Amino acid sequence: MNHRTTSPIERSTEHGPGAASRTLAAFIFASRWLQAPLYLGLIIAQAVYVILFFVELWHLVEKVVVTGQVTETDIMLSVLALIDIVMIANLLIMVIIGGYETFVSKIRVQGHHDEPDWLSHVNANLLKVKLAVSIISISSIHLLKTFIEVGRMEDGLVKSGDKVIYSSTGVFWEVMIHLAFIVSALALAWIDKMAQHHPAVQRDEVTAGGMEAELRGSVVAAPAPAAAPAPAPAAAEAPLSSADGFVTVRLPAGAPLPQGAEIVER
Repeated sequence: MNHRTTSPIERSTEHGPGAASRTLAAFIFASRWLQAPLYLGLIIAQAVYVILFFVELWHLVEKVVVTGQVTETDIMLSVLALIDIVMIANLLIMVIIGGYETFVSKIRVQGHHDEPDWLSHVNANLLKVKLAVSIISISSIHLLKTFIEVGRMEDGLVKSGDKVIYSSTGVFWEVMIHLAFIVSALALAWIDKMAQHHPAVQRDEVTAGGMEAELRGSVVAAPAPAAAPAPAPAAAEAPLSSADGFVTVRLPAGAPLPQGAEIVER
């Protein structure tokens, strides 16, 4: 009959974190749900943008159909305003879905025919790059509207009545801000690419099967003492395995158990 007792060192690895530690860890992990109301608030903000879109669309139709006093430039500016609203709504959707998937909980829409392509591999770095690209697109729409208005500039100013809408200095800084957005997006994309090309060094995973194979190989390959005859293969494996296939492994105090290993006391 095979009898095995565990040493105090082995018994010390049997006990995991205490109840207080597990409760605190569960509470901290559950705190991620505090972000859920934030995403619900963004959904409400998106509903407001939907209403704003139809208000702008009604104003455009009203100008064209009711008054008929509208120029091509006015139509272009109205359409750019509608595109601007759509781009912001797309940005909101990306933040809501990607942020919830990354920081709160899995949405679990795998296999759905409407699942976005980017959702299957979304992470914090990819989300930042996509947000930066969306911000550049929105800035481009605003800048295009500015360039259209600049055609009416006189003495470096574009006025609506007595109110100054655009100035040469303001247009210059709009262009500089847009370039800053582009540089930021390029920097984020470069950092993400570098992180993919230089992943963190992964340590070899220690498993019970690997340790058993390594120990068996080391024992079989170990030279026999000069004064004693070479033991038979079965005798060489006896200290490592019992009749029912257990392998005895001694670990330092406080060391975690290898994957697949367990403490047995009989």
